[in-house]
Amino acid sequence: MRNFPVEGAGLGLRRSMMGEEVPSGAVDFFEVAPENWIGVGGRYGRWFREFTERYPFILHGLSLSIGAPEPLDMELVSSIKQFIRDHDIRFYSEHLSYCSDHGHLYDLLPIPFTEEAVMYVAERIRIVQDALGQRIAMENVSYYAAPGQEMSELAFLKAVLEEADCDLLLDVNNIYVNSINHCYNPFEFLRALPSERMRYVHVAGHYDEADDLKVDTHGAPVIDPVWELLNKAYEIHGVMPTLLERDFNIPPLRQLVEEVEKIKNIQASHQVEENYVLSRR
Repeated sequence: MRNFPVEGAGLGLRRSMMGEEVPSGAVDFFEVAPENWIGVGGRYGRWFREFTERYPFILHGLSLSIGAPEPLDMELVSSIKQFIRDHDIRFYSEHLSYCSDHGHLYDLLPIPFTEEAVMYVAERIRIVQDALGQRIAMENVSYYAAPGQEMSELAFLKAVLEEADCDLLLDVNNIYVNSINHCYNPFEFLRALPSERMRYVHVAGHYDEADDLKVDTHGAPVIDPVWELLNKAYEIHGVMPTLLERDFNIPPLRQLVEEVEKIKNIQASHQVEENYVLSRR
């Protein structure tokens, strides 16, 4: 039996949602970027505290920059550790990428897919896990170039997870986007990932720049091929907590809740199938 930090279907909490009422039972958990909330007071701070007292929360960081050439920001890690304690946060994840080099670069850049990078990144993940006193998950990220590539994205991701002994935040939209941009089979990629390391899932929308170029924006509804990939993820790896991301072009909360409900429906369909199989044994 795998241990998940939360259950059901979740939503990324954004400040623009302040003042909107979450329908009862519509959202099982929320996620925020700690960098956007650490040290926030006033009405936003009070509003956030009300939510963390009512719902389970997980963190998805933006600026740990795990693959950066510069030293880790241990002050940030310390602040995140305290934030986790202050708000009883269930889990923390980050991007398997980097976003700084003697200054913030304001983008998530790809780590070279090399054995040297595997060892470098894994050591930094272990340092963060030791400092936090808990396991963390790394997210498979979207990327648009692969500088210095010596191994496949899949081989690199699996090697980092194994060497660091950390968990995986599975982003199915990123698999879809990368499969188009880099011409691989998303279902084969998904099937090859380690079920035992998966802790939760992201789904999101993206932008179609061209037939062969998709941009991961989190600024649109989830499309049917991504829903299909989520369905396949449950079929292969079992039902997992799943969160809807939306970072701009954010519609009214009721529209986001409709997408969260779609997650719940897909989860329920697989749970019915699992219960039927068990009852036939």
